[in-house]
Amino acid sequence: MRQEGLNFVVEGGRALKGEVTTSRSKNGAVALLAATLLNRGTTTLEHVPKIEEVNRLIEILRSMGVKVERAGHRVVVTPPEKLDLSHIDREAATKTRSILLFIGSLLHHAHTFDIPQSGGCTLGTRTVRPHLFALEKFGVSIEALTDRYHVEHKGLSPAEIILYESSDTATENTLLVAAKIPGETVIKYASANYQVQELCGLLQKLGVVIEGVGSTTLTVRGIKDIAVDVSYSVAEDPIDSMFFIAAAIATNSALTICRAPLDFLEIELVLLEKMGLTFTITETGYSENGITRLGDIAVRLSKIVAFPERLHPRPYPGLNMDNIPFFAVIAACAEGTTMLHDWVYDKRAIYYTELERLGAQTLLHDPHRISITGPTKWRAAEVICPSVLRIGAMLVVAMLAAKGTSLLRNVYSINRGYEELVPRLTALGASIKEQ
Repeated sequence: MRQEGLNFVVEGGRALKGEVTTSRSKNGAVALLAATLLNRGTTTLEHVPKIEEVNRLIEILRSMGVKVERAGHRVVVTPPEKLDLSHIDREAATKTRSILLFIGSLLHHAHTFDIPQSGGCTLGTRTVRPHLFALEKFGVSIEALTDRYHVEHKGLSPAEIILYESSDTATENTLLVAAKIPGETVIKYASANYQVQELCGLLQKLGVVIEGVGSTTLTVRGIKDIAVDVSYSVAEDPIDSMFFIAAAIATNSALTICRAPLDFLEIELVLLEKMGLTFTITETGYSENGITRLGDIAVRLSKIVAFPERLHPRPYPGLNMDNIPFFAVIAACAEGTTMLHDWVYDKRAIYYTELERLGAQTLLHDPHRISITGPTKWRAAEVICPSVLRIGAMLVVAMLAAKGTSLLRNVYSINRGYEELVPRLTALGASIKEQ
């Protein structure tokens, strides 16, 4: 059931306490679902998050004739002998940008096909050119039309791919194409982010040889046919961990975030340490994929000060672009003025001014740069949730800090990426409910 129209009612100003376990990765799950189309056997994905983004992709898979069985957090995918690409669920596709990830897999099923234009977050112009420039080296053409992408090829060949942009999804699409092309493909300036490493892990279990996982140069030796029954687990989500770190800071609380993927939070934690946050880390081993190193992060009560330099995202191992909105609300809690330079998206910095409704002091320099001065005396407010996943999550954090009753309307965008957020926060002592 689709959850459009839901609201969050937050009685803020309460301290949180206890432990919370990091949820599994949205971005990892969607890449793995796309990869299931490479396998003629059955792919079982464990620990798949129950989120709207995953629901939409499952709807799209089923509309192509794919057998998808879901039981709790387990998703079992078995493609048919031939996919039906003529009845792709357009409504589901327009609610997720992740439909783009199907291009790489579908190239192995058809020489020409159309997929609906992607939806998801509204963050200005988000071009498909990194995908186009990468995949054209394999012999693929992608035409972006008003309501769909038209994709064609006359045969796929291994290639050397130089990504002009270290895009997570462009890297994943390139991997999905290379996986079933016999011969050696080299991907340079690849993203080494968590979802790319997760995808590499599954492809390796499918028999694809990949060298350089975790680096910016990937060497892929594809295989023409993949027909194995395989099981693989979605790893923990660093953006989910960061949500709760930000919530602890905003509510002046001591929290322990368990099973946090440490390698993908290192820069964030260094920056927070410089801003005055005190915390301890206890390593706890690896996620089921054997790739993702985990640990428990115990956040202590701390006085936060502004970071002396501008904060801006960079490709991994830099500050994750999805975590910049959390630094906006953290900056509003800090003593002094912090500048954020969100250069990746056309207008996401404008959304940070929504914090003013809850009492924050912001100065928007341009669509990419904003200064935020704290500490904020938060106040409750009614806000319509923007259709931008991480901005919605940022507003929830601010509302948890604001005394009084806040209302966040239409939280579908948040439910695209966060699983059971209300009960998880309630377990920590927050007063939040859906209506």
